[in-house]
Amino acid sequence: MKQIVSKSKFKPQALEYFRQVEESGEPLIITDRGKPVLKILPYSKHPIKGLAALRGSVVKFEKPLEPVGAGDWEILK
Repeated sequence: MKQIVSKSKFKPQALEYFRQVEESGEPLIITDRGKPVLKILPYSKHPIKGLAALRGSVVKFEKPLEPVGAGDWEILK
């Protein structure tokens, strides 16, 4: 569960909040006057999981400078 804290509460205890994010792996949302303004996430060497699902899904486009006609779009059929 992500934690939410105001800027004024975050400032004097920033290092403690950093440790909590590092240990738990959960994000920390910082608010300003009740609105979320910052999101602190733990560092990860691995790429975002969502991008892995896109790997191999790009289709090679043979002539990138040629105009694309309406007949080329399957969704319009």
